[in-house]
Amino acid sequence: MIDPVTLAVVNNALVNICREMGITMIRTAFSPIFNEGLDFSCVLFDRRGNMIGQAEFCPAQIAASLFIVRWTLEELGVDSFEPGDVVLHNDPYRGGAHIPEHAVIRPVFHEDELFGFVANVGHLAEIGGKAVGSFAADATEVFQEGLRIPPVKIVKRDVNDMDLWRLIMANHRTPRNTWGDINAQIGSLRVAERRVIELLDRFGRDFIDKAAEELMDYSERWMRAEIEAIPDGAYAFTERMEDDGVVDEPVTFHVTVTVKGDELIVDWTGTDPQVRGPINATYGVTAGATYNAVFHLTDHHIPKNSGAYRPIRIIAPPGSAVNVVYPGPSVGGNTETHPKLADMVIAALAPALPDRVAAAEGGTACNFLFGGIHPKTGDYYANYHLEGGGWGAKSYDDGNDAIIVKNGNCRNTPVEIFETRFPLRVVEYSLIEGSGGPGRMRGGLGTRRILRVQEGAEVTCNALFDRTKEGFGAFGLEGGGTGGRGAILVKRKGEAEFRTFSEVFGTTSSSKFTNIVLTGGDEVLIHSPGGGGYGDPRERERERVARDVFERFVTPEQARAVYGWQGA
Repeated sequence: MIDPVTLAVVNNALVNICREMGITMIRTAFSPIFNEGLDFSCVLFDRRGNMIGQAEFCPAQIAASLFIVRWTLEELGVDSFEPGDVVLHNDPYRGGAHIPEHAVIRPVFHEDELFGFVANVGHLAEIGGKAVGSFAADATEVFQEGLRIPPVKIVKRDVNDMDLWRLIMANHRTPRNTWGDINAQIGSLRVAERRVIELLDRFGRDFIDKAAEELMDYSERWMRAEIEAIPDGAYAFTERMEDDGVVDEPVTFHVTVTVKGDELIVDWTGTDPQVRGPINATYGVTAGATYNAVFHLTDHHIPKNSGAYRPIRIIAPPGSAVNVVYPGPSVGGNTETHPKLADMVIAALAPALPDRVAAAEGGTACNFLFGGIHPKTGDYYANYHLEGGGWGAKSYDDGNDAIIVKNGNCRNTPVEIFETRFPLRVVEYSLIEGSGGPGRMRGGLGTRRILRVQEGAEVTCNALFDRTKEGFGAFGLEGGGTGGRGAILVKRKGEAEFRTFSEVFGTTSSSKFTNIVLTGGDEVLIHSPGGGGYGDPRERERERVARDVFERFVTPEQARAVYGWQGA
């Protein structure tokens, strides 16, 4: 057995290698989605495909990488890798979260022997398909969502396969960014490879192998102890999404979480069959949402490696909305469905863990994608814009405001960066007063953002939102109220009022649409949803209600009607 102090040193070294990969991405990527939004993840694996290290980036991608890497090794064979190779892969049916996310995987050899693999999973802002930004909200098959790439070697023994590069860039609307962003991913792998080799040189290969095994076993024991502390039983929850972007009908999801000793069985049987539109979840998304929820409910100090995932079993029926099969679309499953699935697992376990759970978050990334020819440069641009919403309240505190959904862990792009890169102006960016679900603890607030198209510009845009219809807001717990709904509205130049895109452009869904053309002076209003409340609003401390009113988190009318406030 290796002593705990040395194990901690090795674990920190593995995590820091992943963090340094991320810093490389931030410093070298071309697109704001990487260098500002941090929509990528960095992970380390042993030669058998077990995760031995991860950094604190995008939870959905980290969890999906468990399947991406292992299934890639099974498909290609471990012996097919040579020093300097890089495999590229974005196939959602091969473990991925959704098609824009591209994994790059590089073997690490030490003294001519394979030690393991370094990997980076990142969301490219534009990969072709029918919609600018490759987020076709009305897609009915995967071919409309962008260029799908099975596991292939894009670099062979440190030499680019330029035929493959040319094929990829010919199918993307912004090939310069594709070149820069994928090379940033590959560059991060080279940095990680050097650091892993330095670690092996310092401690010896056999020692690091043994340390990784002990760390995984340690994480497994810790996770099993956390699960064993949960009362045995079967806990269920049902949730709906407002529509799939193609058919204007709700989609139902169901989960049963069975706690049996030191194991969790999370069964998604009872969920609707996969739908025509792109809100289907891949297996990687559903597994990632499940793990995400469990990690939120257990000790955050558990080292995150394959051992921590072992006690959690997942059942996701193929052909359902939680395990899409070919050729079903799934681009919205990662951004819209994942956060709701995670909230469902948390809500199901609320009776067993009332002091650890939270009400539902806003639950939509408010995906707004746009592109066109920049009037100042003449170059084609594309951008994937995310919006933070309110998180759900906990038993012990209010929900956070303006935070990206829990599957993403991404940052907002600063207004100054946004306006220098794209022909739009941010007219307003603020919190929405009263949008947090009322409760003894209040849900977090959603945001309000107005974007104006510059004069002389023409912008093609797409959107994929949820929680915009009556009855679909973020649910509360233990008597807490529902969070405020989201919206995406448009005001044409010269008009006085914002209206839905369905009213102005005749889209089937008011929250999910593709390839709408806006021109100079047009404005888009984005409202992100608020989080659900926790507990009876009448039990909220009077001082907190007064402060909410003073700071304009709650309207005076809402404070009187819902919280029973008697102030002026």
